[in-house]
Amino acid sequence: MVKKIDSITVNYIDEGEGDVVLLLHGWGANITLYAGVIKILSQTHRVIALDMPGFGRTSEPPEPWCVDDYVDFVMKFIDSFELKRFSVVVHSFGGRVFFKMNARENLPYMIERAVLMDSAGILPKKSFKQKVSLRCYKIGRAVMSTKVLHFLYPDAVEDMRRKRGSADYNSATPTMRATLVKVVNEDLEPLMHLVQCPTLLIWGDKDTATPLSDARRMEELIPDAGLVICEGAGHFSFAEQAPKVHGALTAFFSS
Repeated sequence: MVKKIDSITVNYIDEGEGDVVLLLHGWGANITLYAGVIKILSQTHRVIALDMPGFGRTSEPPEPWCVDDYVDFVMKFIDSFELKRFSVVVHSFGGRVFFKMNARENLPYMIERAVLMDSAGILPKKSFKQKVSLRCYKIGRAVMSTKVLHFLYPDAVEDMRRKRGSADYNSATPTMRATLVKVVNEDLEPLMHLVQCPTLLIWGDKDTATPLSDARRMEELIPDAGLVICEGAGHFSFAEQAPKVHGALTAFFSS
């Protein structure tokens, strides 16, 4: 299905009947990756999931966005269905959108339950080695950006970015690269205590993108939270340990 939100054509699904569950995917992903989760939830609920701008079959934002821009967009998407209450299931970057949306004052709808799967939101602390590496990169970028050196070595700065950048960064378009830089540098830990609804945390203990320590911190900060650990799973625990995750989702939403 597609619909237009502002100037962006949005690809989305709307499956099942009953209470609504909104699914927000992770960075670099799209709704097809969550087919198993959607199938389980749609047996008892109405599931609405969208490819967020810049991912899947939804067009890119017109300019680099921050998390609040994604929140504004998702809220307009929700308003297009005239929803007044729903639950959320989020993964990775989708957690950032959820935390900021939940913190909005006078939110026009009730979020009844939340499932955070390997969610982002806690800013990782940089080691001394990482701080030195970042400082060296910034100095090197500044030097190679001078007129003379840029003329002599026009690709030097881009080569430096490519070597330092993550796979997500290097595979993204210029607009989405700038967006990634904006969203990953925001610490949302101060907003987590504002999540007042029953919350289920599902995490892979081998997750290196959002480590298990993030989940334990969220469990401390969110008043009504419980944690399910998927042993041996990484950042995509919902796919790597599908039977366990599906069972946890079914139990959580039927309780």
